[in-house]
Amino acid sequence: MALMMRLAIVICLASTLGFSDNWSGALVNSKCYDSLEGNVNPHDSLSNVDRDRGQEISFCSPNDKTKSFAIVDRDGLRFKLDAGGNTKAAELVRNTGKKPYYRVTVTGEMSKHTIKTDSISMAPNLRQ
Repeated sequence: MALMMRLAIVICLASTLGFSDNWSGALVNSKCYDSLEGNVNPHDSLSNVDRDRGQEISFCSPNDKTKSFAIVDRDGLRFKLDAGGNTKAAELVRNTGKKPYYRVTVTGEMSKHTIKTDSISMAPNLRQ
C-alpha cells in the first residue's frame, strides 16, 4: 500500500512538470524597458499612475539590433525571455520588419519571471 501511495505521488508530481503555457503582450527591448521602469522618483507613491505604459512600450519597441527581449502583458507585468526566446524573438523581428508595436504570443514554461520559450509568433495587432 505504501508503494502504491508513493507511486501515485510521483505520478502526480511528474504530471505537473513540463506543462507549457501561453502569454500575450507587447514585445519590447528588455534593457530599454528595464531602464524606463527604473527611472522613477523613489518618493513618488503613485509611480504607476503617472506612467504612460503605451508610450514606454512604443519607445522600447525592438529593432534588428535588439539582443534581450521581454513581454509586457496588458496588466503591465513584464516577463523576460530566456536565451532561446531571445534568439527566436530576434528572428521574428528581422522577418517581420520594423513596426511601432509587436503584439506576440509566447508559448513556454515560466521560471522566476523568465519564460523558457518554446515558440513565439505575431498575434493579431490589437492594442492591449
